[in-house]
Amino acid sequence: MTKKVQKVSKFLQKNNLKVVTAESCTGGWVAKILTDLPGSSAYFERGFVTYSNQAKQDMLGVSKETLDKYGAVSEPVVAEMTSGALKNSTSDVAIAISGIAGPGGGTKEKPVGTVCFSWQLKNHKAETQTMLFKGDRDSIREQSVEFIINGVIDKMGAAIDV
Repeated sequence: MTKKVQKVSKFLQKNNLKVVTAESCTGGWVAKILTDLPGSSAYFERGFVTYSNQAKQDMLGVSKETLDKYGAVSEPVVAEMTSGALKNSTSDVAIAISGIAGPGGGTKEKPVGTVCFSWQLKNHKAETQTMLFKGDRDSIREQSVEFIINGVIDKMGAAIDV
């Protein structure tokens, strides 16, 4: 994982871009790994840990209507999370995660391991994806962190040689 984060770091620095995170089920884990590297202040602007629906509304401007209609673990919500993170920061790139890490909280429609992701560049539409991970709480959270970092790399395309 460290090599992948280093590649993201180098790309962001080379292109003078800042990143902001908006996390729910990962509780700041993405922000942690992005700031584990020395010099991370050159590319990491801030992180939002918005575990509750109220925090998503207050800090990121996620609408109550979207939360009520789709639930916190949904692509519309994570899209609003990245949009709100960009609006409430000076960043160029936003990433968001909301999911059900378990062991409880799952439903038939959204079982434990359901995690939604969003990646968004300033002045662009959010890209979203939902995954279903297997394992215990720590494993689901770790897979989520790795998935979103891989997504950043994929979305930056051939500019990063991993």
